[in-house]
Amino acid sequence: MTIDTADASTPTPSHEQGISPAAPPVEIERALEAILMVADEPQSVVSMATALSKPVAVVRKAIAALVADFDGEAGGIRRGFELREVAGGWRIYVRSEFDDVARDFVLTQNPTKLSQAALETLAVIAYKQPISRGSVASIRAVNVDSVVRTLLGRGLITEAYTDNETGAIHYATTDLMLSQLGINSIDELPHISPLLDDGTDGFDDLR
Repeated sequence: MTIDTADASTPTPSHEQGISPAAPPVEIERALEAILMVADEPQSVVSMATALSKPVAVVRKAIAALVADFDGEAGGIRRGFELREVAGGWRIYVRSEFDDVARDFVLTQNPTKLSQAALETLAVIAYKQPISRGSVASIRAVNVDSVVRTLLGRGLITEAYTDNETGAIHYATTDLMLSQLGINSIDELPHISPLLDDGTDGFDDLR
């Protein structure tokens, strides 16, 4: 005779009992950190879930865990940066109380020269502002993500506004850039049309 050794008291798996799934594994949180560290625009939960091939609910829970972690909840260390929801997405920002420290470091303690790519990108933004990162990339025909982050970090450009329909951030130059160039306004920039082959090539509306 075959004896059934299964224990009738063995609990049914949690998903069969309707119990909420366990918290997302730490690996997802670390992967989200990696994405957010290189992103120069707010990332939606859906886009991050797609990038990680994970359910939106799992990613949303992981984001909440990161927010709590960065904020030092549950006795943890409150970080100098925070994960903030803006323009329909999430992005890592320096906490406001450390703005002066970060600005001082960028402007005085790390005075490296701008690369040729950064100078070219800054020129496009200066002449076409306000302009989105995608439009800058289209004009330069290269990816400008890291260069835009550099210019933002140096305080030479700023986020002017976010397009309500596309979510694209548009950038403009700052007073710091004017002071670095020794001019009072963008109107004092030299005419660029004479320097172009036919006065167009992405700058057709410039003086």
